Amino acid sequence: MLKPVPLANSFAATAAAFYIFLFLLKALAPPFFKLIFNSQFLGADIASQMPKLNLANFIGALIAVSIVTWTFGYLVAIFYNKSSKNQH
Repeated sequence: MLKPVPLANSFAATAAAFYIFLFLLKALAPPFFKLIFNSQFLGADIASQMPKLNLANFIGALIAVSIVTWTFGYLVAIFYNKSSKNQH
């Protein structure tokens, strides 16, 4: 049985840490960021579509990413617990 709140917290913390890592990578090493980011899309130049770096974009996206991943983690735990109860 999964505990929904701790699982949701871990999802949100992991996603937030990854977002912060990518933000810092773009600020400190843009060519390396472009290589890593475009590799996810089989080499398509998606990194050039990223918005400019500023604090407002960073905070807004960080909040959105955290809320969405927290909700997703919570729902994963809820649905997992419901489906595992049906099997026992």
